[in-house]
Amino acid sequence: MTLRIALCQCGVEWEQPARNLARLEPQVAAAEADVVLLPELFATGFTLDPAGVAEGPGGPVAEALRRWAVQYDKAVAGSVAVVEDGCFYNRMYFVKPSGECAWYDKRHLFAPGGEARNYTPGNCRTVVEYKGFRFLLLVCYDLRFPVWSRCRCDYDAILCCASWPAPRREVWRTLLRARAIENQCYVAGVNRVGDDPSAHYAGDSALVDFKGRTLAEAGAGEQILTGALDDGALEAFREKFPAWRDADDFWIQI
Repeated sequence: MTLRIALCQCGVEWEQPARNLARLEPQVAAAEADVVLLPELFATGFTLDPAGVAEGPGGPVAEALRRWAVQYDKAVAGSVAVVEDGCFYNRMYFVKPSGECAWYDKRHLFAPGGEARNYTPGNCRTVVEYKGFRFLLLVCYDLRFPVWSRCRCDYDAILCCASWPAPRREVWRTLLRARAIENQCYVAGVNRVGDDPSAHYAGDSALVDFKGRTLAEAGAGEQILTGALDDGALEAFREKFPAWRDADDFWIQI
């Protein structure tokens, strides 16, 4: 079985959710894929002060994702600033064409940039099953933490949405491949492009296979990058080279 995935590498208008949604919808509709992955905080930009733009669970941006998934018959994923019970979360949604929605709250907040001042970290991993594949959801800075994302034979691919600044672009490129190799999984990482008040973003979105090989990689401009995941090839490699059987046991204290 194969599954096509589209990485929507786009710019983001600062704190303009309605305009960003209007611009992104045609791209989602046109993507020839089973899953469309959008960048971190694609509707607002990576704002450190979410009070003015955060929405409640199931708010307008989440509802747009649900409508797109149902109307265009493809799963859609990306992160949104959400307020719930007085706390702000950088929440990644994964919405299926059925309208069913799963979410993951970013665990590792980018403290060096100030994200941890106003957002609350999540406390659990999320794995979503869709069309025979199991996806671990990660958001940007999470990619730096291998213990959190360690595969325990519970997923086949990592979906990572990001707002990763250009000065650290080689770190982004390296970590995508490192997570793929050590977990013997596919990794799909989408990053935004353009500028916001504090950073410039270079893109470098990529789809990487379980051997760390680049299946598709974007440059610096806006584009939709597509590629295919093959569960048969993944299973055959894991059986032929079963490094996962020698992984160390551990547990995570939260």
